[in-house]
Amino acid sequence: MTCLSHSSSKVSPMSHVDLPDFVSRHIGPTDDDVATMLDVLGVASKDALVQRAIPGGIKAAAALDLQAAASEPAVIAELRAKAEQNTVLTSMIGLGYYGTHTPSVVRRNILENPAWYTAYTPYQPEISQGRLEALLNFQTVVSDLTGLPTAGSSLLDEATAVAEAMTLMRRSSKAAADAVLVVDAQVLPQSIAVAQTRALPLDIDVVVADLRGVTDAAGLRAVAGERDVFGVVVQYPAADGSITDWSTLAEVTHDAGALLTAAADLLALTLLTPPAEWGADIAVGTSQRFGVPMGFGGPHAGYLSVRNGLERTMPGRLVGVSLDADGQPAYRLALQTREQHIRREKATSNICTAQVLLAVMASMYAVWHGPTGLKRIAQDVHGKAVGLAEALAAAGVEITSDAYFDTVTAIVPGRADAVVAAALERGINVWRVDADHVSVSVDETTSDAELAAVAAAFGVNAPVAGTGEPSWNPALLRTSSYLAHPVFSSHHSETAMLRYLRSLADRDYALDRGMIPLGSCTMKLNATTEMESVTWPEFANLHPFAPSEQTVGIRSLIADLEQWLCDITGYDAVSLQPNAGSQGELAGLLAIHAYHEARGESARNICLIPASAHGTNAASAVMAGLKVVVVKTAASGEIDMDDLKGKIKQHGEQLAAIMVTYPSTHGVFEDTISELCSLVHEAGGQVYVDGANLNALVGLAQPGKFGGDVSHLNLHKTFCIPHGGGGPGVGPIGVRSHLAPYLPGHPLAQELDTETGPVSAAPYGSASILPISWAYVRLMGGAGLTKATETAILSANYIAKRLGSHFPVLYAGEDGLVAHECILDLRGLTKESGVTVDDVAKRLIDYGFHAPTMSFPVAGTLMVEPTESESLDELDRFCDAMIAIRAEIQDVLDGKVTAEDSALRHAPHTAVSLTHEWDHPYTRAEAAYPAGVDPLRKYWAPVRRIDGAYGDRNLICSCPSPEAFED
Repeated sequence: MTCLSHSSSKVSPMSHVDLPDFVSRHIGPTDDDVATMLDVLGVASKDALVQRAIPGGIKAAAALDLQAAASEPAVIAELRAKAEQNTVLTSMIGLGYYGTHTPSVVRRNILENPAWYTAYTPYQPEISQGRLEALLNFQTVVSDLTGLPTAGSSLLDEATAVAEAMTLMRRSSKAAADAVLVVDAQVLPQSIAVAQTRALPLDIDVVVADLRGVTDAAGLRAVAGERDVFGVVVQYPAADGSITDWSTLAEVTHDAGALLTAAADLLALTLLTPPAEWGADIAVGTSQRFGVPMGFGGPHAGYLSVRNGLERTMPGRLVGVSLDADGQPAYRLALQTREQHIRREKATSNICTAQVLLAVMASMYAVWHGPTGLKRIAQDVHGKAVGLAEALAAAGVEITSDAYFDTVTAIVPGRADAVVAAALERGINVWRVDADHVSVSVDETTSDAELAAVAAAFGVNAPVAGTGEPSWNPALLRTSSYLAHPVFSSHHSETAMLRYLRSLADRDYALDRGMIPLGSCTMKLNATTEMESVTWPEFANLHPFAPSEQTVGIRSLIADLEQWLCDITGYDAVSLQPNAGSQGELAGLLAIHAYHEARGESARNICLIPASAHGTNAASAVMAGLKVVVVKTAASGEIDMDDLKGKIKQHGEQLAAIMVTYPSTHGVFEDTISELCSLVHEAGGQVYVDGANLNALVGLAQPGKFGGDVSHLNLHKTFCIPHGGGGPGVGPIGVRSHLAPYLPGHPLAQELDTETGPVSAAPYGSASILPISWAYVRLMGGAGLTKATETAILSANYIAKRLGSHFPVLYAGEDGLVAHECILDLRGLTKESGVTVDDVAKRLIDYGFHAPTMSFPVAGTLMVEPTESESLDELDRFCDAMIAIRAEIQDVLDGKVTAEDSALRHAPHTAVSLTHEWDHPYTRAEAAYPAGVDPLRKYWAPVRRIDGAYGDRNLICSCPSPEAFED
């Protein structure tokens, strides 16, 4: 977490000519290409370009001094050495993390397949149909197992899902404004802690109590301290393994005008009565044990499902079914597709994307096993737990509950430490609850030998696994069916599953097909070598709460990465806990809030946010208990400094922070950044520099040195963790020393004892994918990272130059240069021709491209970010396509075709559409193979343009039956 005392070997950085082969493989343009691009720009060198583009006042004083870059074999050897420092024992800790068998066909064809892990969030649904179908499968699994009709397409983890449920219940309940949240004491400890962290700045009081004896309204008010209650959270099964019939509590909760959330185990729900059937309004949890390794804490797809009436207030993403232009069913994101960018400070959550890749894995685990297979696994797990419990009981060891699924908590007065030590000697980690209790959780990977070993640690005979038929209260035995849709019974042979996964991947467009030029999203190369260690068991099979002496290697890797990020950004300390950029934003703002509180300046609650900022900034500020005040944007695209000075003068004594993206969201290096930081600091505020655009700064400028107090650093953008179709992400924060005491802590990690609670379920967030960024930094070194940044700036300016005479470039710096991205302004063309930015985006599909970022940060524009990874050939292919589209728009302007009859308006064109009766004024060839499209690499969109409004009006969010569209 802190880099202040961490040391690492330093070697003089290599010159660019000495860089290893990997750098040239990561960076697309060759030296000859660079010369060509510079010639187009009329600039003598990349160094001259950078000197002109970046304000002199923020440039780093010296070259980025990191350990010299290593070769790919050397980096793999270093990772192997770190992996070997970990000791992977059998985990029976539980607490939301379990051993699981990832089906090989899923691991190879999804987790290790760039067609899945290099895809972007499916905001362009016509070219995302494969992963949207997989996410619809995920939603169906969650909805069927919980019994609640609408499920989202994943959240970040179980603990943050509990926190999201808390705020959902708060805004949906009619209880008094000062009503409290009541959480059962047997909810997972990390979930309680994250909920408390999120509740504090929102002035929500969280009461933790034993709710098993609450049977009436008086009892609920008593545990709530005689206050109103807006929401209740229970665990099902509980942290100690016990299963409780919560139906009476649900009735009491509803009578009090409150809502009830069940944090439920999906595998247990194949045997247990679904939460909806006993009265839960919301269900949350994790899908980790559906084939996703523990990975020292993540990434794992959390889930959230709701009863009817709550679906339009859900956080995160929701996949729905709509119709395309031919009236055929098609998938899209529904309702709140980009809620944060639209509603900003009025957004109900700051979640932007979540854990799509892991949700896809979990959904395919369910597809692979089907309902019968899942039930068989659950019965096997339960049978093992029964066998252990019976062996303990036979030897006189009492257990805390006679109703359990996979976790048995034994009462061992004064012997807990001895039992834990005895299990450890036998290669097994169990959980010490306290001095008198030990809990043991079994899973699908638990063997008979391991059961015998853990029994021996208690001093009892080897268990005999039971049949797995539950013997608990019949009211809690599941009788309803689940996963009846044919997709869950059609792909149980490897041949069928392999072809299903291939068919889905073929419907998508990812980086393995071509450039995804999304501004602000930095879709760069995710090299195979960087990805290689993710599935190694030494990293993948670690429980996040395993003893620290067993996790030396991953902790060493984490410490390295923290130090390198400090060196890169100029900050003094880094926390890798936030498992998304949104969580990094929140963690940084919470640190600022806590810092002001500690200084007795709790009145500082104003957060200044430029009008051009990412929408998540405003949503995160509200979640951190701050009030958003918007700062205007000047005509040049920069922050309006006069307006900023006025706002600082107006709110000086209440000013907590400013959130500023640098380079700006408009893709400009603003030369006023140093003045801005000084003005805010002079007023007593803190400067939050959003790290979304860090790919334009690495090796050239350091936010922690030019005025930033805190930044989040999207590892899934600048540091090569793949986007995975909308997650996983990692959003660590870097801070200056005065904010270090307020970095996220964790109740189950003694080394993270800070003044602030956790923002994620696991101490180090999505730890199992941190080796990707570690490898990227080692492979590039300081000089390689700097070269990458220079090339990203060069590529963006090259595109801006080539396209500037066809589409106005909306903003540029004083020298006419952009940063790492540029905004193409289509508003004038739209006004004159009727051709919209949507038309251009969909037509780009016919040319074989994912569209740039649409209408953000300015409506009616396209924001283009090429990154350093794309070759000159690919940059030119994109520019040629845009120029050809401009010619198609000119045909509309010249009256040769109307916008309504143009190829632009009817794009994308599917192969099937070419076989229909043709009454368009352009040819089939012009539709499918426009200028510059190579027939041998043609990408065919699987559906026509999708009707979003129809999907929102007719919400279908689980696998539909064929009859659903007969009309």
